[in-house]
Amino acid sequence: MEKIDIKNFTLKGLESYIAGLGKERFRAKQIFKWLYQMDATGFDEMTNVSKEFRAHLEQTATISNLVPEVVEASDDGTKKYLFRLSDGMSVESVLIPDEGRNTLCISSQVGCAMGCAFCLTGCFGLTRNLTTAEIVNQVCAVKRDDPVRNIVFMGMGEPLANLAAVIPAVEILTDPDGFQFSTRKVTVSTSGLVPQMAELGRAVTVNLAVSLNATTDEVRSQIMPVNRRYPLKELLAACKAFPLPSRRWITIEYVMIRDLNDTLEDAKRLVRLISNIPSKVNLIPFNEHEGCDFKSPTQESIDRFHKYLLDKNVTVITRSSRGSDISAACGQLKGRLDELIGQGE
Repeated sequence: MEKIDIKNFTLKGLESYIAGLGKERFRAKQIFKWLYQMDATGFDEMTNVSKEFRAHLEQTATISNLVPEVVEASDDGTKKYLFRLSDGMSVESVLIPDEGRNTLCISSQVGCAMGCAFCLTGCFGLTRNLTTAEIVNQVCAVKRDDPVRNIVFMGMGEPLANLAAVIPAVEILTDPDGFQFSTRKVTVSTSGLVPQMAELGRAVTVNLAVSLNATTDEVRSQIMPVNRRYPLKELLAACKAFPLPSRRWITIEYVMIRDLNDTLEDAKRLVRLISNIPSKVNLIPFNEHEGCDFKSPTQESIDRFHKYLLDKNVTVITRSSRGSDISAACGQLKGRLDELIGQGE
């Protein structure tokens, strides 16, 4: 009989599993802490669990683990990790250092089905969803070498297209008996899957980032096919309805592309679009990559756009490109490390 990977369980799910084995529910909390606070990779490490029960668990369950196959370091301190999955597929995660507040960007799918024109990952389609265990194991692996303060679901894949695994992963990340991340420190991004935004908000307390990237339906549909199903009016209504704790904002991600969405008129429309949404704006200059004709905006257009939002009392940050020399910047994750391995480099 195939063994159960207990890292696919939330604490509640693990309690049910343990109870089904005829054991006390509190044992689940002990095991959960061993998994995520002490990084146990084997049942034999769980010294406050009886030998008899550990032996039983060994027969029925397994503890999955990821070890990076390759780690590539950028000149700016960014690290990109290639993880090989059990079926031979691979995903990438990126650790972004920031004055001791390291942010880990994790993947939720192998590839992506959304087809955003500016994103390298989306050019290659979707292979499969990640499991909850494969998502949280990215965090386990990186934390062995570096402290992690923030988690963003902004790696490979559309997180809201894999809510069956992403919601349990968020619960594990924020559980006091799990990773113990504050809900303020975990952000889930989406390209704009409107029904799933509501589902996410009902299920967990988490930060939300929305990739807007255009201020008209015409332009957004050109670069983001999801807009044809859920146009701006529906997306912005979903943003307004998303449940937020007090003093929280939705992050509006805006990839600036030269001569497409980087004009002062775009900035004016953006202010109008988000005027009734508690939000902050991340301006992300497009990262050029092979096979894409889009160009990075000029510094003049970035500064003009930023200043206009600032003058209109919009909280705005222009994100500096991190890790572009190792193809780890926003929109560049695709598996370059995998390609290098294939070439024997």
